[in-house]
Amino acid sequence: MPRIVTELPGPKARAYLEKSKAFEPQSMSDQVPLVWEKAEGCVITDVDGNEFLDWSSGVLVANVGHCHPDYVEEVQDQCGKLFNCYDFLTGVRADLAEKLVQIAPNHLQKAFLVTTGSDATEAAIRMARRAHDGWEILAFHGSFHGRTYGAASAGGSQGVKRGFGPMTPGFLHTPFPYCYRCPFGRNVEDCGYKCLEYIDWTIERESCGELCAVITEAYQGGAGSIIPPPGWYEKLDEWIKSKGLYFIFDEVQSSFGRTGTMFAMEHWDIKPDLVALGKGLGSGVPCSAVLGTSEIMDILPPGSMGSTNGGNPLSSRAALSAIDIIEREGLCDNAARMGELMRERFEAIAQRHEQLGDIRGMGLVWGLEFITDPASKTPDAALCRRITEQAYQRGLCMIAPIGMFGNVLRVAPPLVITEQQAHESLDIFEAAIEAALQQ
Repeated sequence: MPRIVTELPGPKARAYLEKSKAFEPQSMSDQVPLVWEKAEGCVITDVDGNEFLDWSSGVLVANVGHCHPDYVEEVQDQCGKLFNCYDFLTGVRADLAEKLVQIAPNHLQKAFLVTTGSDATEAAIRMARRAHDGWEILAFHGSFHGRTYGAASAGGSQGVKRGFGPMTPGFLHTPFPYCYRCPFGRNVEDCGYKCLEYIDWTIERESCGELCAVITEAYQGGAGSIIPPPGWYEKLDEWIKSKGLYFIFDEVQSSFGRTGTMFAMEHWDIKPDLVALGKGLGSGVPCSAVLGTSEIMDILPPGSMGSTNGGNPLSSRAALSAIDIIEREGLCDNAARMGELMRERFEAIAQRHEQLGDIRGMGLVWGLEFITDPASKTPDAALCRRITEQAYQRGLCMIAPIGMFGNVLRVAPPLVITEQQAHESLDIFEAAIEAALQQ
């Protein structure tokens, strides 16, 4: 449970914050002034000894909880054996590739190991282009696929692009079904999947006739945890296959139990050709991967794709440990159960506070969109900032507001969160809302 023993931020935290300001570019997210020192399970301890419940998972990374003892033991053991050997084969790399294929849907037969989420999406894009006659990639407004140039070019918002010069050519963008703020002014009940209809319009007016793939996140994380309406992904999958294109599914955020299943794609009847994985795969030690069909991956000749650190022994051992913990401790099921608990509490909070305009999520990832009033749905980014600050003061760590308008709060605790911790954190959250509304 939270335990606050100093003013916030405390004296040591203030000193580190000043040091960071002096020696680091202030280009990272504008988080609350919490300076982490250690963490265990769902509890963070800062440099002054204050303890916080964690709703961040280090941005959807620590799925098995912070410093799980079995995970730590595996990583420590590997540190005494081997860190890196370039792309020479190791047993743990082969074991991890085998494990990923075993737990994935049957149509995905190969796994390519890299290091970061951006690495994985970049690799998937390159694979699709290498295997297909075309080279254009269709992506969606509001999407986030990483910060390297190819991944940023696939992204559908200005946040990672503004001021960085021309993006990589070959990307088209079309509206995503943000049903709370439909770009076509429709309602879910009668929209008829207008976003899907519009794809053909986009292609007819923007494409060079060289389309090869469609890339989308399982849910749009950075845009505010936006989830398409029922049936939308099945229709998209059908459209992609009818055009002879590849389907790239970005599960960097959504995999390894986060949505209540091992992979988010299990929620829909779809068969992506390439799936980007990251974050929860390593659950702390950086590790990412691309799952793909043999049809695509067997085309790649030796030397065409590789990575200095991709699939290194430390990352591979950490990932194998994380997967084992997720399976052995039933963390997918726990995410589903705790997610339903949170849904019920969020809906009750919304009944008492009309400023909570929309609640969307699955398992243990939620987007809570705050507005000034239900009639206008005017985004209230300032309220979100105040809520995160009030939560921090009460011992709850939340990620800085996200969303296209900065008015969405993301809730993503480690998958090991207990019912008691869930209720305690939700109590703090509602108290933070009430305090923020009074400011």
